[in-house]
Amino acid sequence: MSGQKSRVRLTAGRVTDFTCPPGKSQAFLWDTEAPALALRVTPTGRKTYVFESRLNGATMRLNIGTAADWPIEKARGEAKRLKVVVDSGIDPREVERQQLAEKVAAKVAATARSVTVGDLWPLYLENGKPKRKDSWKPRYRADLAAMAAPGGEKKKRGQGVTRPGPLYPLLALPLAGVNEDTLKSWHDKEAQTGKHQAARALMMFRGFLRWCASQPEYRKLTDRDAGKAPAILENLPPTTRRTDALDAEQIAGWWAGTEQLSNRTASVYLRALLLTGARREEMAALRWEDIDFRWRRLTIADKVEITRTIPLTPYLAQLLATLPRVGPYVFASTGKAGRIVDARAAHGEVLKHAQVKHLTFHGLRRTYIRRGRNVASDGVPAQMAGHSPSAVADGYAILSMDDLRPQAERVEAHILSLAGVQFDSASEPGKLRVVAG
Repeated sequence: MSGQKSRVRLTAGRVTDFTCPPGKSQAFLWDTEAPALALRVTPTGRKTYVFESRLNGATMRLNIGTAADWPIEKARGEAKRLKVVVDSGIDPREVERQQLAEKVAAKVAATARSVTVGDLWPLYLENGKPKRKDSWKPRYRADLAAMAAPGGEKKKRGQGVTRPGPLYPLLALPLAGVNEDTLKSWHDKEAQTGKHQAARALMMFRGFLRWCASQPEYRKLTDRDAGKAPAILENLPPTTRRTDALDAEQIAGWWAGTEQLSNRTASVYLRALLLTGARREEMAALRWEDIDFRWRRLTIADKVEITRTIPLTPYLAQLLATLPRVGPYVFASTGKAGRIVDARAAHGEVLKHAQVKHLTFHGLRRTYIRRGRNVASDGVPAQMAGHSPSAVADGYAILSMDDLRPQAERVEAHILSLAGVQFDSASEPGKLRVVAG
């Protein structure tokens, strides 16, 4: 700090009249009332208030502000405040850096708290695949998207436009605002439209919360257990296990109904479901490249594993070989997907013909497993249908193709006998000769 200082009581007039002497890079005019305050002027005429003091044996000089922006009294008051800070052994520059860091952190936190469910939902669909899986199963992925759809699209069937999905109202909520109260309010409202749909949407949203909680940047914003609150769970509808299946005496009527369908693709598709126990999406996605007519094998996209290969039984081989090859899919369609997507209308006709009041596609799968257990070893129908060994009560040993084939053919023959169908198993695929018994 210079020993020769020009000191006066700073006034508006003195601030205006003070100039930088020729040949100097800067000049200072020190205040007598606040000795640590000075007015600095440069050759360009820029005038700035500065604070100067000593801390830990070193001189420090801080800019307070320009004379145009800071009235004299305000600059004097700031200099006195800084002098108190320095005299207490604190570096005001460090205080300023800390305050700036706190402001930045507060701004980041505020920005994070403003992240909405809708901001993260697309990321969840892209990255939130189940553990040990490469991707979502297509059907479940489509259901996730539909649950959060805004609606307003023209209905594919009937008049009017689609309603928003049950999860759509949650997209506008900040993730940090999703808690027991908000979810209960949302669920109670959605349950008025459909209890089971609301319950399924809740289960899906709980998966979203689990994913958010697993991401470091969203973990502190996520109430992972919000969807498990007793106030919500106690109002969920009871889960009832479906048991629909064809009785043995109903199979003949159902089979005859499939043969009456004008759409042969749908007819074969429905019968293929009953003859394999496959899930409807697994069979609908079957491609010609998945069928090995020579070695009589069928490769199916499995729900549990990536694929499963099962024996192509004789009658099913005959059925599939009679379908026209008009694209990559066995059950081809002129629709956008290029394959059969929804056979509910055709199945409805079949049920009406058979005078069966209710039967889901999964009921056909259940029928296959029940009937198959009557004639095959334990676990054979389940392995054919794609159950994992742990999915059945007592588990079962995975059979090789050679061991599985004769038993799978036995199950097929049993179902055909219940349907009243006889056929020449030695005939060449594509030349089906069926005789009603």
